[in-house]
Formats: sequence, structure tokens, C-alpha cells
Amino acid sequence: MSTDTDAKASGDESTTTVVLAFAANALIAAAKTAAAIITGSASMVAEATHSWADTGNEVLLLIANKRSKRVPDREHPLGYGREAYIWSMFAALGLFALGAGVSITHGIQELFNSEPATDFGVAYAVLGVSFILEGISFRQAYRQLRSEATAVNRDVLVQALNTSDPTTRAVFAEDAAALIGLIIAFVGVLLHQITGSPIPDALGSICVGILLGVIAVILIDRNRRFLVGEEASPTLRAAGIEALTALPDINRITFLRMEYLGPRQVYLVASVDLVGDYAESRVAHTLRELEHTLEHSPRVVRAILTLSTPEEPSIVA
Repeated sequence: MSTDTDAKASGDESTTTVVLAFAANALIAAAKTAAAIITGSASMVAEATHSWADTGNEVLLLIANKRSKRVPDREHPLGYGREAYIWSMFAALGLFALGAGVSITHGIQELFNSEPATDFGVAYAVLGVSFILEGISFRQAYRQLRSEATAVNRDVLVQALNTSDPTTRAVFAEDAAALIGLIIAFVGVLLHQITGSPIPDALGSICVGILLGVIAVILIDRNRRFLVGEEASPTLRAAGIEALTALPDINRITFLRMEYLGPRQVYLVASVDLVGDYAESRVAHTLRELEHTLEHSPRVVRAILTLSTPEEPSIVA
């Protein structure tokens, strides 16, 4: 279903994606904060808050990557893969509470108690540099998702929503939101400068907050689904059926459930009909040997095989 090298490369690329996003967001957050203080722009305050929220989120995503890679042990025989979804959920909640909440609240306050901004050139310079840095980070996440999407014949956006790797999805979504937010902030600052009214700037802050809220809700929902139990993709399921039928001791498959336990990790349960007619003790040993063979794949954390009844229909890929 996958080689050890492929699985390790995917995991390493996810870590690289998160580290790059963290570095970019930390620099951007500091620059936006300085610009917000200098200009007094509501949109820049919203953008600074957004970037600090993203920076904190990347720390949580790094923790998610590290903790989810721990090997199974006696207390956790199915491994720690789902920790990736838990920590990614924390990051999404932080984006919703801090990024969206603060931006919307500040924008509303500015609507009723606003002051004209100054030094618009500083704001434009910071927004331009931020767009470049966010673009570099977004490109890394996009390239990783595009590679995965090509392998399973999906659109990149569909892969972003359905990938079992929550950290890559989070970086992709947050960077996309950041790029859109920068455009919104630019329009808000520009209209503020042209009209002399701080209202467009305040509305820009509210729009950025709404955008972050929508992204956060989507990320929370995706992590919730994987925590509850998300079935493997049709492509991975087909690969599982192919791997099972390729084993010489298996005649046919009547049931298969492959559920994600973490990024690129599944729990495989199947009912199979074995070749031949052996004694019960021999059958038990054969099933255990087949399970161990399947677990050699880096995709399969645990495999459980049971015997099919003669009347059960076979399944196909």
C-alpha cells in the first residue's frame, strides 16, 4: 500500500511545511504589529492578531506532528496517531477564538469609536512583504497537497479537505486565508486613505474575522470527523483489497473496514476466506501470520482478520 520511504518522506514534508509556516508567520506577526501601532489601522490590527494566532497554531501543529508519530505500546496498541487531530483541533479553536473573535470585536469597536489612521505607506509596505512571505509558505503546503492529490486523482482543494494529515490541511487553509485577508486589509486601508473615513478599515477588520471564523469552523469539523472515525479513502481501500487478495493464503474477501488512526495510518479489519480446508489451530496461526504481514506496511498500524462464512458475498475494489 505504501513503502516505508514514502510514508517517512510524507511525514518529513509535513514537518517542513509547518516549520516554514511558523517562521513566516512569526516574522509577519512582528511586522504587522509594528505597522498597526504606527498607523492605527483597524485592518492592520486584525491582520496582526491573525498572524499571532497562526504563529501559535504552528506550535500546536508541531506538537501534533511529534506526538502522533510515537510508536504503539502496551497502553496504546493502536498508536498515538489521533493526537494529531486533537492538537490540530486546539489550533483551530485558537484560530476561531483569538483570530476571528478579536478581529471582529476590534472592527465593531472601531465602527463606533474610530480614529483616522496615518502613515499608510508603512501599512502598504508591510502588507506587501507579508504577502510574499505568506505566498512562500502557501506554496510549500500547496505543493505537498498537489503531489498527494495527483497520486489519488483528486483536485487539490478536495485533497485539502479529505487528507488524513491535519497539519498540512491547517497550514494550507490558514495560509490561503492569510493571503485573502491581506487583500481585504489592503482594500480597507486604501479606502480609508482615499475617503478619509475609518469605516472601510473597520469593515475590513470584521471581514478578516469572518473569514478566519469560517476557516476555523471547517478545520474543527474535519478534525471532529477524523476523531470520531473516518473511513479510508476509496483509493486506499482499493489498495487494501489488492494487498489482501495478493496474499497466497487468501481466497476472497467478504468484509473490509479501514479507518484512519492518524496521518497516513489505518486500522484494518477484514473477513476473509482462506485457501484450503485446515484444522482450527492451523487457521488461527495462518490468520496471525497474515496480520503480521499486513502490519509490515507503514500504512497499517493494526490488522485484524476473521474468517468469512460460505454464504457471505465477496467484495471487490
